[in-house]
Amino acid sequence: MLVLLLAALALAFANGANDNFKATATLYGSRNLDYEGSRRLATAAQVAGSLASVLLAGALLRAFGGKGLVPDAVVGDPIFLTAVGAGAAATVLLATRVGLPISTTHALVGGLAGAGSALAPGQLSWEALGGSYFLPLLVSPLLALACAGVLYPLAHRARRALGIEAEMCLCIGRSRDLVRQTADGAWIVERTGMAVSVDQIENCRTAYSGEALGVSIQSIVDGLHRVSAFSLGFARGLNDTPKVLALLVTAGWAGLDPRLSLLIIAGTMATGGFLRARRVAETLAHGITSLSHGQGLLANAISSGLVIGASLLGSPVSTTHVSTGALFGIGVWNDETDWSTAGSIVMAWVGTLPVAAILAAGVAWGLG
Repeated sequence: MLVLLLAALALAFANGANDNFKATATLYGSRNLDYEGSRRLATAAQVAGSLASVLLAGALLRAFGGKGLVPDAVVGDPIFLTAVGAGAAATVLLATRVGLPISTTHALVGGLAGAGSALAPGQLSWEALGGSYFLPLLVSPLLALACAGVLYPLAHRARRALGIEAEMCLCIGRSRDLVRQTADGAWIVERTGMAVSVDQIENCRTAYSGEALGVSIQSIVDGLHRVSAFSLGFARGLNDTPKVLALLVTAGWAGLDPRLSLLIIAGTMATGGFLRARRVAETLAHGITSLSHGQGLLANAISSGLVIGASLLGSPVSTTHVSTGALFGIGVWNDETDWSTAGSIVMAWVGTLPVAAILAAGVAWGLG
C-alpha cells in the first residue's frame, strides 16, 4: 500500500509537470503574460478544479478504478493499481523530460490495459476498453480541431465586421507607439513617421484597436483571454484529479482521510506543474503555431468547454488532446503550423498507450 501511495504521488507530480501549463500556454505564446505569471495562474486554476472534482466529477473517479475493464477480484488489488500508476507516471515523466505534451489519461488507459493483461490474462474487456476509453480519446481532439476550424473563421469575420483591426506596436519601457510595415519590410512609427529596426521582431505584439464603453478592445480581449485560461486550468484539475485519486480510493486506502488524500494529490500536481513545466510550456506556447490574443482566447474557450462537459458526463477525454487539437485547428487556418513539432506530438500520442501498457505490465509481473 505504501508503494501504491508513492506511485500515485509520482503520477500526480508527472501529471502536473506535463499538463499544468496547457491551460495558460496560449497566454504565454501570445505574450499576454510572461512565463511566471502564466505558471501561477495555471497552478491556481488547477488547484481550484481539483478541489471541485469531488463534487462534480465522481463518475471519472469510478471509471479509472478499472471496474468493468478487469475482473472484480483484480480491481481492488494494490498490485494492479500500483502497476497502473507506476506505468503511467513513468511514461508521462519521460515525455515531460523531452518536452512533449502527452495525455495522462491516455497513459492511465495504457496502464490499465497492461496491468490488467498481466494479472488477469485473457480476461481484459476489450469492448469496455474500446467503447469507454479509446473512443472518447480518439474523438475529442478531432472534435476540438473541428470546432476551431469552424469557429475561428467566423470569429475572424465578426471581428472585421465590427471594425476591430489588428495593430502592431513598438514598446520601449512604458511608452507604446503604433507601427506599420511597408512593402519593402521597413517598420515605420505612425506618430513620427520615423523608420525603426529591431533585432527580434517576433517579440512585437499585435494589438486590437478601438474601444467599447470607454475600455480598450485590447484590454477586454486580454481579460477574457485570462479568464478562458483559468477556465481551462480549472477544467484540467476537474478532469485529471479524480483519475489519479482513483488509485487510492479503489484500493480502499485506510491510512489517509479521503479529504486529505485529495489535498495531497492536488498539491503534488501543483508542485509538478510549478517545478517542471518549462519544456512542455515552450513546445505548446511557441512550437505548434504563433498565436494572437483572439486566437488564444478562442482555443481556450473551445478546450475548456469540451473538457468540463466531458468531466461532468464522466467521459475520460484528455485535456492534452483537446487543447492541442484546438491549437492545430487554428494553426491550419493561420497557415503557421510547425508540422515538424506537430508530427512529433502526434507520434508521442501514438506511443503513449503501448509504452504505458508495457511498463505497467512489467511492474505487475515484478510485484506479483
